[in-house]
Amino acid sequence: MFRNLLLLLVVLFPCITFAQTSIQVLDAQSGEAVPFVSLKGNNLPSFVADENGQVNLSLEEAAEIRFSHVAYESQEVLVPVSGTLVVSLQPAANALAEVVVSSFETERPLLEQAAGIVRVSEADLFRFNETSVVHAFNTKPGIRVEERAPASYRISIRGSSLRAPFGVRNVKVYWNGIPFTAADGTTPLNMLDVANLQNTEIIKGPAGSIYGAGNGGVISFSSSPEITENRISTDLSFGDFGMTRYRFGLSQQMEEGGIKVSYVRQKADGYRDHTAMDREVVQLTGHFKPSEKQLLTTQLLYSDLFYELPGALTASQVAENPRQARPGSAAQNASIDQQSMYGVVSHDYQFHPKFSNKTSIYINTVDFENPFNLDYKKETQFSYGGRTSFTYDGNWGSIPVRLIGGGEYQFSNTAAQNFGNRGGQADTVRFSDELLTRTAFLFQQLEAELSERFLLTLGLSENFSSFDIARNIDAIRGMPSQARRTFDPVIVPRIALSGKLNEQSAVHGSISSGFSPPTIDEVRTNEGTINLDLEAEKGINYEVGYRSSFRQGRVNVDISAFYFKLDETITTFTNPDGVVLFRNAGATDQKGMEALVDYALIRKQLSFIQELKLTHTFTGHYFTFADFMKGENDFSGNDLTGVAPHTVVNQVDLRTRPGFYLNFTHQFVDDTPLNDANTVYQEAYHLVNTRLGWRGSAGTTLDLEVFAGVENLGNASYSLGNDLNPFGGRYFQPAAPRNFYGGIKVGVKY
Repeated sequence: MFRNLLLLLVVLFPCITFAQTSIQVLDAQSGEAVPFVSLKGNNLPSFVADENGQVNLSLEEAAEIRFSHVAYESQEVLVPVSGTLVVSLQPAANALAEVVVSSFETERPLLEQAAGIVRVSEADLFRFNETSVVHAFNTKPGIRVEERAPASYRISIRGSSLRAPFGVRNVKVYWNGIPFTAADGTTPLNMLDVANLQNTEIIKGPAGSIYGAGNGGVISFSSSPEITENRISTDLSFGDFGMTRYRFGLSQQMEEGGIKVSYVRQKADGYRDHTAMDREVVQLTGHFKPSEKQLLTTQLLYSDLFYELPGALTASQVAENPRQARPGSAAQNASIDQQSMYGVVSHDYQFHPKFSNKTSIYINTVDFENPFNLDYKKETQFSYGGRTSFTYDGNWGSIPVRLIGGGEYQFSNTAAQNFGNRGGQADTVRFSDELLTRTAFLFQQLEAELSERFLLTLGLSENFSSFDIARNIDAIRGMPSQARRTFDPVIVPRIALSGKLNEQSAVHGSISSGFSPPTIDEVRTNEGTINLDLEAEKGINYEVGYRSSFRQGRVNVDISAFYFKLDETITTFTNPDGVVLFRNAGATDQKGMEALVDYALIRKQLSFIQELKLTHTFTGHYFTFADFMKGENDFSGNDLTGVAPHTVVNQVDLRTRPGFYLNFTHQFVDDTPLNDANTVYQEAYHLVNTRLGWRGSAGTTLDLEVFAGVENLGNASYSLGNDLNPFGGRYFQPAAPRNFYGGIKVGVKY
């Protein structure tokens, strides 16, 4: 009996088939097969399509499977148990109509946005050495990031660094939805590592109608909290001048969310004497969905940063030895030692298909120590704040509208002490202050789709700010004192109109107001002065622009022109002791034009060269002092200090089917005036950077990348950030000559 049954099975076995699904993956635009697409579903092993875009699956039941490829938009597909299935993937969003940005609290395609907005993606950061954001940001028109020493940043959006001798001012910065700019107007941008930034959106020009103070613009950083897979990853890079950087990351999915942790350590000796830096950053993220209507995100960020300050040099010192530090900087241990911790909770709630809310709150602590050539500063700060916004999508008659309203509040309490500096150690206390700063604003915005072509935006905010300075110890004057400044409430409006010419192009125009009160560091300077007469800057910006996308996103154009009129402009000057002070300088006229054009010469996934893309940007900033008297000198009509009139960037990006890639960047920066009299200039220079490498996978679980690069390939002599209007002719902070770097990245899915 058993022998007969076995014989029957042997005879029938060739006729038995198992249910199977045959899948073909195609390019939705060209119809060509897309090779090596990754397929992943819940509780299923990972699969990879072959070089012909084909894969066969054996499933017990129909399943939702995610198809993903580096060059295409990911797509969720319901795969049946058996049969033949064709999956068409859209090429990754390169067209402006497909790039969605969330600026002005509303997610819309960039083509529809009526503002000067640029996006810095993670891929932009990976075109360079991943030790800072400097080179990636400087490829964008209208944006200028300076790094006078490793981790010593200064950001200029359309010339806004005029009042920032150090640090980031006059620009509002957000990180994962919370205000990263402190209540006192300063931003510790150097506390963040590139690993904490997956996407950046930059609004150029005043955006106070919805983001509060800051004439320069708004920078919104985000590190995606969503965890889509279990993964361990690590990076290691190294370079000239003692640079090392390593990162470890872990992401773990949970039933309704996940957690992610990363640790980064970066060290460098620096090109110049006394320019060492050391930074550690830990980020812990939680992503949870309590219900279908709710999303809860938690963030914990700790950063420990130390870097030395070499100081600026005169022209003769640069000619003698550009690597030297300013005399006295090393002896006095001029440096920054700063530890900061952010705790963040964000909650998204969809009350109704048309009505939602997002609320974020944070707590921040900072310990700051800054020995300098002339003094020694210590600060301890505790601050908290939050932001909430409500969004309603509905109709006003036959007109679709979106209403947005909300508010933001920030408070900081700082214990600040200034001492004498004796050989790098804190000496006798000079003055000790308690600083209380408050800032708040309410905002509301209406978006009305007047027709299929026209989108009208009306925005308005009401802004409030004040600070209190309690001088508990004043060794110079001998008497404690109290100072308080409350700025009058400021109404900041904005009107914008975007009009589609067709599905591939649009024009836009806007009128927006802005204001920027002085920061606490500008009112209370290092030599002990409290300048309560310093007024807030106020300005109005007029802007028009054109955006278009042709040949299915292969060619993209973004052009804008603007005129910004700024009153009570805050500028810097240096007293004979070398202390930077501030004053209002009348008015400035800022006319400009910015343009970006990119086009793909080759985009074929099956060819050896899968993509060859060229990008060109132009920045023309024609900024002048409209009304500026400095003692008996009339500088009206002079070019604005620290602003290059012309900047040009050319980029080439090459990607091949075997995984090799090449990124090439050339940047030209025009002559830049370094003093208000326009008698000293930073000479024009050409800067060339390049990176090449290989990215690939081993099986379905291991990702690998090896890379190397050269910074300043042409060995240009330049300063990546100069001191403006300094005493004693100390203008220049020489940047590194030609230097090399390399590294490796490994990621493992589990």
